[in-house]
This record gives sequence, C-alpha cells and structure tokens, in this order.
Amino acid sequence: MDQAATLRPDVIVADISMPRLNGIEAARQIKKTDQNIKIVFLTMHPDATYAANAFEAGASGFVLKHAAPSELITAIKEAMKGQTYVTPLIAGDLIRNYQGRGSPEKDILKKISPRQQEILQLLAEGKSAKEVASILDLSTRTVEFHKYRMMQQLNIKTSAELVQYAVRHGIISV
Repeated sequence: MDQAATLRPDVIVADISMPRLNGIEAARQIKKTDQNIKIVFLTMHPDATYAANAFEAGASGFVLKHAAPSELITAIKEAMKGQTYVTPLIAGDLIRNYQGRGSPEKDILKKISPRQQEILQLLAEGKSAKEVASILDLSTRTVEFHKYRMMQQLNIKTSAELVQYAVRHGIISV
C-alpha cells in the first residue's frame, strides 16, 4: 500500500491471501486514496465469493493463477480500458452470487467494519490478541473488544466459530 501511494501505478496485480492485510481490504484502502489505480486479482481461489468481494472493493479484474498467462494480459488490458474482466471459470457463479444479493447472510457480513475485518483476519490466521494488537498498533483490550463485538453482532459463541465464519466469507483462506 505504501508503494502504491509512492509509485502511483496504473495497474496493480494483487493476491487475496497476503500477510497482515488481505488483498481485498488492501484494494479497498488503495481505491479510497486513488480511484484511478486499476487492481487485477491473480489468485488461487476459484470461489465467486472472493471475486464478489474483490469487485465490491474496486477490483477491475479477477484471474485464477492456473489460467493461461494470456488471460492475465487480457485482464490487465481490459482494466486499462476501464472495463472489467472476470475469468470465465467462475463468471456463472459470480452472476448467481449477485442475483442472490439481499440475503440475510450478506446483510450480516456488512455489519463488520474494515477494522474488524483486519482483526478477524489476523485472529483467524492464528495470531493472539496481543500479536494482533502489536501488528495493528492497538491495545490488546481494543482487539478483545472488537473480537467480542463481532461475536455479538454475528451471533457467534466461540472463537472456532469465528474462524469458520472468516473462511466461509472469504476474509481468510484455508
């Protein structure tokens, strides 16, 4: 993200699974600071939920890592023209995902703030509240507050259920 602010590239090729902050949240933050930067995801996740979250964050393209290199080039060219590209392997699932909007599960996901998503990602990756606090420059108490607030909002009873929630909703990958 620092490099994006400094270099101001035309296109960023990003992955979803990254340390500290997942690629989708990084894209969301980059687009807040510079709407002109195009972001194309190159990922191993063939799941329409990941693609939907990426496009909601401002992505211009979504390509699977095992696709032909020419597909990534096509996605970048389309992004540069102001178009959107999604790999044909998940296009149908993505459309069905958007047709199902307004479901209670989608509404629940919107209750989690970007900060809570950061905390959830790190906790779900196995980091302790103290480690999360250090990484995000917060107090341990603030991290615990966010954790329990999320559990309350999502009607989740255990930390294990919280991790399962993070996996199901594309906040982390397995």
